[in-house]
Amino acid sequence: MSHTHSGPPDEGASAPRSSAIVAVLAFSGIVVATMQTLVIPIVPELPRLIDAPASDTAWAVTATLLAAAVATPMAGRLGDMFGKRRLLLISLVLLVTGSVTAALSESLPVLIVGRLLQGLSGGVIPLGISIMRDELPAERLASATAVMSASLGVGGALGLPTAALIAENFDWHTLFWASGSLGAVATVLVLTLVPESKVRTGGRFDLVGAIGMSAGLVCLLLAISKGADWGWGSGTTLGLFAAAVVILLVWGLFELRTPQPLVDLRTTARRQVLFTNLSSIALGFSMFAMSLVLPQLLQLPEATGYGLGQSLLAAGLVMAPSGLVMLAIAPVSAALSKAKGPKITLMTGALIVAAGYGLNIVLMDQVWQLVLVSCVIGCGIGFTYGAMPALIMGAVPRSETGAANSLNTLMRSIGTSVASALAGVILAQMTTALGPVSVPSQNGFRTVLALGAGAALLSFALAAFIPRRSAGQATATPAASGPAEPAEAAKAEA
Repeated sequence: MSHTHSGPPDEGASAPRSSAIVAVLAFSGIVVATMQTLVIPIVPELPRLIDAPASDTAWAVTATLLAAAVATPMAGRLGDMFGKRRLLLISLVLLVTGSVTAALSESLPVLIVGRLLQGLSGGVIPLGISIMRDELPAERLASATAVMSASLGVGGALGLPTAALIAENFDWHTLFWASGSLGAVATVLVLTLVPESKVRTGGRFDLVGAIGMSAGLVCLLLAISKGADWGWGSGTTLGLFAAAVVILLVWGLFELRTPQPLVDLRTTARRQVLFTNLSSIALGFSMFAMSLVLPQLLQLPEATGYGLGQSLLAAGLVMAPSGLVMLAIAPVSAALSKAKGPKITLMTGALIVAAGYGLNIVLMDQVWQLVLVSCVIGCGIGFTYGAMPALIMGAVPRSETGAANSLNTLMRSIGTSVASALAGVILAQMTTALGPVSVPSQNGFRTVLALGAGAALLSFALAAFIPRRSAGQATATPAASGPAEPAEAAKAEA
């Protein structure tokens, strides 16, 4: 088995090709990232639109989350084994299939199947980062992976106003026709412009490990995301939490004894990988608090005394600039990582996010204040998203890049799911009366924002445990097949 690298010999000729690869992969990442926010504008209307109870229509959101959590680590491992571009294409085809299924749906079960298939495309962003490591010249890698990583936030930020615009003016099925069309464009672009990586691990797929991890994650995320509906003390919720703990412990023991595990837990336990992943969970939590609080503050009626009475579309437009800020910050993040190492970049970003939440606790009376806050938080996320893949790739052999990046993406999703559940509980408990209904109180929102700031500070503290790199290492990007590469490859094959 050869660990060759198809690095272009003529850097001048490779620049346009590299730029095309980065643009196509980032576009694919943005398309996939919009899947989570795609249905948010129609969630309140879904019970009426497809004649189903609200507790059931919530599965249109939950299904995508669960499918992405299960698919992301598997796609990374299969990409390492059989080709990352191949898995990227399969993920995009699943996205298109899911979009068409949902676009043709007239009943809830068919819509949920479509949303499940869309969620299975969750591995696109980590796969894209891994392709970049294999294909780009060393000096392009840091900024390219920062852009690719930021596409997760960009898709979420731009997806909301676009989806709101479509939902307000067209039939709701149009949302899915639009996402299917974008997925088809991304598929054609990847086929045309992205080369297949020559870095493969081969070997057998750890099917038992995949089933075990899927079962454990589904139990955990189901309990987190549906606990508020079922009751946190209910037998179902507690049973799922208990099952998740038992299954994941048994799964971990199994993975340690398997010669070709789905997730190499020994690599995952290296200090640099472990603390980057822990920091990512806290960041995922922190990042999502903004997505939960700002749209509600913007849309609540002015009669509350703190709501700003804006439409869903206006709320989406307030959030959109944060996505553009994330993209703009990506090259700055890469430059800081090159000068000081990605650990410093991650810590800087976490502090900026915390500052943004601190600002929000004080500034929440005007629309412009929320635009400012979302841009500050977006700036911090841009720094952190650029740093995380660099830290992961700096600590794992090239042959494990896909699996390691996918696991890091999964950690962010777990943080996001916990944030969603916890914020939901707080906002349901801390309410104020608005006529016959009760709505989240201003103090409830401030509590969630304070938690967001606390999670960002926790991420900063965890990142402090990541080992420092020497100045010489800090400037070398992980793509450079420097002297450590053959040793790493040998270790990966051992």
